Formats: sequence, C-alpha cells, structure tokens
Amino acid sequence: MKVHPFYVANLVSQRGVCRLGLLLGAVVSLWALPDAALAQTAPAPAAGAAAGAASAPAPAAASAAAAAAAANKFVAPGENLVAEGVPAIPRELADRVSRYTEFRAAGFSDWHPLRRELLTITRFADVPQIHRVLMPGGARTQLTFFPDRVGVGTYEPTRGEYFIFSKDVGGGEWFQIYRYDVKNGEITLLTDGKARNTGAIFNRRGDRIAYMSTRRNGRDNDLWVMNPLDKSSDKQLLQLTGGGWGAEDFAPDAGERGRLILGEEVSANESYLWLVDLATAEKKLITPKGLPEKVAYFRARFSADGKGFYVTTDKESEFRRLAYVDLATQTHTYLTTSIKWDVEDYDLSRDGKTLVFATNENGISRVYVMNTATKQFRPLSQIPVGVVGGLAIHPSGSEIGFTLSAARSNADVYSVSLRTGKLERWTHSETGGLPTEEFSEPQLVKWQSFDGREITGFLYMPSKRFTGKRPVVVNIHGGPEAQFRPTFLGRNNYYLNELGVALLFPNVRGSTGYGKTFLKLDDGFHREDSYKDAETLYKWIKQQPSLDGDRIMVTGGSYGGHMTLVSATHHNALIRCSLAVVGMSNLVTFLERTESYRRDLRRVEYGDERDTKMRSFLTGIAPLGRAQSISKPLFLVQGQNDPRVPASEAEQMIKTVRANKTPAWYLLAKDEGHGFAKKRNQDFQFYATILFMQEYLLK
Repeated sequence: MKVHPFYVANLVSQRGVCRLGLLLGAVVSLWALPDAALAQTAPAPAAGAAAGAASAPAPAAASAAAAAAAANKFVAPGENLVAEGVPAIPRELADRVSRYTEFRAAGFSDWHPLRRELLTITRFADVPQIHRVLMPGGARTQLTFFPDRVGVGTYEPTRGEYFIFSKDVGGGEWFQIYRYDVKNGEITLLTDGKARNTGAIFNRRGDRIAYMSTRRNGRDNDLWVMNPLDKSSDKQLLQLTGGGWGAEDFAPDAGERGRLILGEEVSANESYLWLVDLATAEKKLITPKGLPEKVAYFRARFSADGKGFYVTTDKESEFRRLAYVDLATQTHTYLTTSIKWDVEDYDLSRDGKTLVFATNENGISRVYVMNTATKQFRPLSQIPVGVVGGLAIHPSGSEIGFTLSAARSNADVYSVSLRTGKLERWTHSETGGLPTEEFSEPQLVKWQSFDGREITGFLYMPSKRFTGKRPVVVNIHGGPEAQFRPTFLGRNNYYLNELGVALLFPNVRGSTGYGKTFLKLDDGFHREDSYKDAETLYKWIKQQPSLDGDRIMVTGGSYGGHMTLVSATHHNALIRCSLAVVGMSNLVTFLERTESYRRDLRRVEYGDERDTKMRSFLTGIAPLGRAQSISKPLFLVQGQNDPRVPASEAEQMIKTVRANKTPAWYLLAKDEGHGFAKKRNQDFQFYATILFMQEYLLK
C-alpha cells in the first residue's frame, strides 16, 4: 500500500516514533496545536446556575429550562474525553472559531486499472474514509463508513473489481486488511482480526498479496501471502525477527514460483533488501552488509523485465538518489546524481518505459519525468509550488496522479497528462468558507546553534493588522526523523489570522531532508545536541525585532512532545508556557513500554536502555527527572490507546508537575491513539488550546 505525505503529514516521521502510516487528516491538524479532544472539569458558572435553579421555589419546567440555558453556554466534552484542570469551554468561543474547524483535505489513493477514475481519502463526517471520484472536479462518493479512520485503498491491478484497505480500532494500530467488492459494496475481513497486519501489496496478476503480520508472537513482522478472493489461501511464507520488515514489490513473473523484494529496516540510516523465492521461501541478500558506512534503501521496484530494480538510496551519497540495481551483478547505476537533494517518492509505469519522481528541495517538491531507456529526465513545471506526495502513473501510462498541498491550498488530488502537460484538479476541498488567498506564506529562517551549525525553520507571520512584536508558538515536529514542510496549516491559521501569533516550525538536527550526516547528529549520546538547537532558537527569537521573545509557547507531538517537555524543564526560563502532545517524558520508560514490534527500531535512534551507561545518560536528561523545575503552565494531551508513546508517559509527568503547584492541564481521549483522528475530539482540543494560549501566552 502507498503511504503518502497526506497521511503522515509533515510532522510525522515515516520511520520513527511518529511513523503513523495512516494518520489521516493530519494535513489539516498539525501535531502541536492540534485538533484533539478534551473533557473539562465542571464549570463553576454552570454549576452555580444549576444549584440556584434547584433551590428556588419555581416550577420544575422552569428549573429545567434554567439549567439547560446555563449548560448551553458551554461546550460539553465527548463521552470518551477526560480532562483535568481545563476550564469550561464557552459556547461563544466554539461558535466564533467554527469556520476554522471545517477545513477538509483529500489525498490520492489509487487509480482504477482500466478506467480514468480514482480513489481518494477524505473526511466528510468524523474520520477520513475512502471515496471514489469519476472525473476531475467530480463528486466524491463515499465508499466506507467506519467509526475509525481508514487507510488508503489499493485496487486489484488487472480488472479493478475490488480493492483492499486497512483499518484499526481506536488508534491502537492493530491494523486489519479488508477487501471491498466494487459491484455490491460488500466488505470482507481478510486477516485474523487480532494481530498487526500492514503493508499489503499486489502482484502484477492481481491474484496474490504479500503483507506483514505479528500474529505469531505479537512482536516480529513475518511475511504472509494470500489470494484476497480466497481467505483460506492465507499462509505464512517467512518467519522473521524484528519489526522492521516490509514487502516491497513482486517481480513481473510473480506467480507461485515468482520472486519478491523484502525490505529490512534497522534504522532511518540503515536498511537492506532481500530477494525472496516464493516457491521455496528462501531469501537472499541483494544489498551489501558490513560497509564502512551504513546505507539506507527505500521503495524498491522491479524493472519491467525483472532483471533489476529501481530504488532510492543514500549509498555513496549524502542525499537519497534514484538508482537502478542489476540483480545479476548488484551494480548500482545512479540516475539523479545532478540533483543535490533527496529523491523522496517515485513511480514506474506498467511497461517500465516511464518513471516519475519527486525531490525535496528545502521542503518544496519538484517533480520530474524520466525516460528509462535514455535515463534523461525533465521537470514538470506545470505543477504548482507546494509539497507533493503519492505519485502514481495511471496503468495506461498516460498521466500521473498525486496529492498537492501548499500554504494557501488544502491538500487535494491532481493529475498531469504526460502527453499534453495538462494539469487537472480532481478534488476541491472545503475551507469553511474562508478565503485562503491571504493566508500567511512561510519564510525560511536560519540561526546558528551552539556548535556553529546552521539550523533552519519556517516562520509564518500573522496578519499585518497586528502591530508590534508578536508572541510566538514554536512547533517542533516528531520523528525525530521527520521534517516540517510548508503545507496547508488548517486550523492553525486561526492563531495567525485571529490571535496575531507567529508560528515557527524548526527542523533541528536529526531532521530528514538535509542529508544523512545531519540526520544522525542527535543519535544516542548526542541527544542533548538537538535540545541545544531549540535553546539557541529561543535566544534567537529574543533578538528579532518583529517577535516577542518574552512570550514564547513551545509545542509538538510525539518526539516533538518530548522536545516540548525538554524545553519546559531544561529551558524553563526562556519560555512562557508549553503544550505537549503524546510526548515522551522519559526515554527509558518509553523504550520499556512502547510496543515490542517497534522497540528495537527506536533503540537505534535513542540508545539501548538496557546498556548501563546509556540508561544512566537517558535518565539524567529525562524531563521527568527535572519536572520539579517547571514553573510555567503546561498542557498535556494523550490518547489512551497509543501503542507508540503509552499514556503512562503523560501520567507520570502530570503527577510530578502538579506537585509543584504549577498550572497543569491534562487531556486524555479514551478512543484515540498516537494523535487524535476523530473530528469531534479535534474540535474540543482546538477550543481548549485557544483558552490555554489566551490565558498563558497572550496576557
């Protein structure tokens, strides 16, 4: 299945702690000033009104009316929301900001193999679901109707009579794979209903899928194969050790005696590829191990003749290049050496003659088309400036589909004809009636860190009607192997347009997009270096004439939530308040409690807590151990079902902070996981975030 930026957002790593392969709708609700849910303590005004009505010598109907009128002044939290220390949410606030809660987005999912139509992911009600679009600008017809978010749909590649998709429950990420029959709309569960089943891909003939499953022991990702039309064909092909395995591609000859490329991820900096014989279940290493420098491989795809494969890799390069690997000799031919940026996405036409790829050039996407025979490529200049994901060539080879998002444009689905160059927009997502043409455009900013290294970020300034120095929200992305990129900010535009707050999104060391050396700078015992990048940023803000360095709020999700807690403890004197979403308060307890299928991958990044020296180091720098130093207001947000950062990380932090008598708000959603997906929850968190900012940042 494809994983597109629309689903993982730009604050969510595709490889690390925030690797949410199917975090839908994140484009319209960024992590740190997120849309999530919150339950409040009983509001004193409402309680007082109700008590007064009950004691007064008035008819019962009058008392009920008075109580109802009082209650209507406040927004009631959802039944799955638990909050402590959060004031009542005035109804007037919710009404005032309502238009900013109605942004939508659409993400490209898959082309139909025979017709010019496609599947998208869109949220019309509470969570994103799969929709079908029959033509550019056509209506989106909803096909799935689950209470939980649904992953991308992938058509059976020959006739398109059905597609497969994945879904979890309550954000727990125990994904199951389903078949949707187009003719009658019937949905069939294909997997066991218990284990974590991910990454399903079709072979060329459409009679088999390969996917990974933890059903053997709940920890290791084993390779399974199945005919989606026959559940009884489901079988385990390989037992594997670890959670970093994934099926990459079937060879063109992939019948029962065919071949498959299997990926093995050790870390963001190290991965390997294996060739699997489907008949014998034997695997053979096809990329070298034991090199002086670790190498990473991404998105392997067989050539049309099956004699080699395409892949992006940082082998012998600072950045990820597109390469062709000959299977017989393992020779790597590099195809994009002239481009000094990461190739982050690509697709190969069914006949193997055309390849399209996208580069990440300082956060902005550029798309190119290549003739595989000549190796020559040219840019597709008609694609607007923004961030592109989900590149897919139509099976006819005539056009490409993709998702595009920009600062003033929601994520939507587009296509470009490879014959005429015509650009067409397939979806027009709603903006709550707000004109987006005057939304803030980001500017690239740079500052020097403690060691002289240049760090960059994107700064959004508020409307010009706000004068004087502006308060600042620093929003740190997750991962840590991720990158903030200038896409549509959704609800976050409210803070710019209506509150006059500047938003700054730094890409501290450890971020992707700036080369593999930069990516590794925060590993293990170097963790504090990324903390210092944030510290120097706060000091830089104080020197800027347009920014109010005395009013800084720090926020972030997942690893960004960890960085927020670091800032609240290590840099308490430099900030005004903080809002941490699903953040780690102690990397030792996090590593001990995160789900077992992902624990070893995280140890490579953060360090192995079982090692005595590393454990001592991580314990010494943990925000939890310094929580007594927090004197500035703190807001913690957490999903109860989070398999990545367990709720215990927030609970142990909030307990310690409250002992300091520091203002501390805590929100827990019982029906969410690693970030909130349900709109009703997102809305409530949005309201609470505004109250928090008004109380502790803007005064």
